[in-house]
Amino acid sequence: MYQIVPVAPGESHLDGGLGDSPLKKKKGYEGRPLVLAALLGCGLMLAAVVAWCYYSASLKKAHLLNTELLDLKKDGFVIRNQAGAAIFTMAFRSGVLDLDSCSKEKNLLRCTRSNSGKVNFFIQPVRPKDTVTTRCYRVRWEELEEKALVEHAMGCNGSHWYGGAELATQHWPIKIHGEEEPRPFITSDVYSKRSAFGGILERYWLSSNATAIKINDSVPFHLGWSEQDRTLRFQARYQDSPFKPEEGRPALPELSYRVCVGSDVTSIHKIMVRRYFPKPIKVPSHDVFKHPVWSTWALHKSSITQEKLLQFASDISSHGFSSSHLELDDRYTADYGEFDFDPQKFPNASGMFDTLRESGFKVSLWTHPFINYDSINFGVAVERGLFVREPSGELPALVRWWNGVGGILDFTNPETREWYSAHLRALKNRYEISSFKFDAGETSYLPRQFSTKNPLSDPSTFTRRYSEMAVPFSERAELRVGYQSQNISCFFRIIDRDSVWGYELGLKSIIPTVLTISILGYQFVLPDMIGGNAYPNYTTGDGGLPDRELYIRWLELSAFMPAMQFSIPPWEYDKAVVEIAQKFTKLHETLVAPRVLELAGEVLDTGDPIIRPLWWIANDDEAAYKIDSQFLIGDDLMVAPVMEPGKQERDIYLPAGRWRSYKGEHFDKGPIYLTDYPVDLDEVAYFIWVH
Repeated sequence: MYQIVPVAPGESHLDGGLGDSPLKKKKGYEGRPLVLAALLGCGLMLAAVVAWCYYSASLKKAHLLNTELLDLKKDGFVIRNQAGAAIFTMAFRSGVLDLDSCSKEKNLLRCTRSNSGKVNFFIQPVRPKDTVTTRCYRVRWEELEEKALVEHAMGCNGSHWYGGAELATQHWPIKIHGEEEPRPFITSDVYSKRSAFGGILERYWLSSNATAIKINDSVPFHLGWSEQDRTLRFQARYQDSPFKPEEGRPALPELSYRVCVGSDVTSIHKIMVRRYFPKPIKVPSHDVFKHPVWSTWALHKSSITQEKLLQFASDISSHGFSSSHLELDDRYTADYGEFDFDPQKFPNASGMFDTLRESGFKVSLWTHPFINYDSINFGVAVERGLFVREPSGELPALVRWWNGVGGILDFTNPETREWYSAHLRALKNRYEISSFKFDAGETSYLPRQFSTKNPLSDPSTFTRRYSEMAVPFSERAELRVGYQSQNISCFFRIIDRDSVWGYELGLKSIIPTVLTISILGYQFVLPDMIGGNAYPNYTTGDGGLPDRELYIRWLELSAFMPAMQFSIPPWEYDKAVVEIAQKFTKLHETLVAPRVLELAGEVLDTGDPIIRPLWWIANDDEAAYKIDSQFLIGDDLMVAPVMEPGKQERDIYLPAGRWRSYKGEHFDKGPIYLTDYPVDLDEVAYFIWVH
């Protein structure tokens, strides 16, 4: 508060002197706070300006680093739905971006530096045609300086994921167990190496929150996972890897992929299949869908002879069963790698085939890509350069497979393809063979180091080249491998099963496996032999046969698959089992096959699964995402087989809708659980959706 001091006559309050009057002293003292206040005000104003500039820059950077519901950060990115919830997250594990190097041109986000050097990184939204509810994003991280790998980790976000590969222990949805360092995502024989990825795989995953990811073909792709972090680890690397850069390109890793987000899981999967998977060009033999395949393998293994084959055919007929074809499995040749019959085991092969034809049987033969060193064709293949070779390219590379040691044919070589095809055609023409069962073909049977006529940057391309050998015989051909092979119009067989109940190559693994390879685009599925292979030490049962109850439940499940395959015949048990088998082969022919064939025709245009998960028609139903022991044929036939020993009842989940049971019951208050629903040993619970 100012103090007013009176001025004496003759004194001026404007005196500029530096006398010691009270006024002069007081004014000097009082002026200091004004200066300080002014300085403080200026400081506050400057701070406000700086803060505003920083805030504006942050807003501008935040705006720069988002595009169409995607937010980019230095250590990853997040995709959100229209409500703002994070539905897809990806973390950058091998490096972080220098956000100052990032720019935005229209909707393209691009960055040129990471914490370890120069990179080419971009995210670009792409709008698929003919849809307004789907958003896709192209993502690429390419190292431009020497670096071993690129790794991104995809979070599960509390959702359920499907796809990837056939596995020995198959679950639906995917279960992430333990900590697994990324390893090459290539085709392998999971029967012999149970921790590997299987013979049918694709770089594609789909989630219950309507997101999907497809890894580009050019990526040297490795897959790992973390149970602790709940992530799938996607890695690109050439170091310590069977992948090779294309000729003339440096070994700099690149991880590129597409992420798509849709309104629901079914519609986003349909869009992904139409964009990224080739479609078969025709439907294979209708007879194989309608009537069982009968294989000699599980019953006779490699001890098959002419006498045993003729007796097998006679038994099939005498017990009143039909046959799409009879499959003569390993081993009918004298040595592996030959293409004619062992005269000791098959003394009159031509007469044998005449007899089988007269009895109404078509026959297919087992074949494989190996020529053992003791075969007469080994020297021929060496001389003509038909084998996969050692890295030098000078010598054939010897490989070990389940029937010995030899060379593996190089199907990247046109001369090899023609030589092999010519032998198969000669067999077919000479004996009027119906087709072939193409065994093996996984990259796990290639040497660790090898060279081929045409270099393979991705080893699984070998699987693709081998599967193409089935094309001329595709009407009834059978493959157990598939990689980018959905357009091959033949039957794809899941890997051999053990005669056990569980999830490791047992009965419980069949539905998850068929659902998985169906999601990967392989619809003409041939589940393995009813009852499994009855291998010693891998069999639940007595006398070398699968357990009787297991066999019956396996048979009942197979009756609702696209095709049925017998090997251990039902008459090896008793009359009751024969009658159950007759009942379900008839049900397959009259109820299942007509619906499957109708759906098979649609596959050519849509690629949609024939065997479908429950969420296909109930994608807003959390319970439907976790059910692995029920499935749909199309949208309107739901199957719930018994998968547990000693059970004649099971819990069944009915999605919303009106359903009629095979017993004639009606259920129209869904979704509901039917607890302990009775299912006798000679029954399968199935329900038809009533329009």
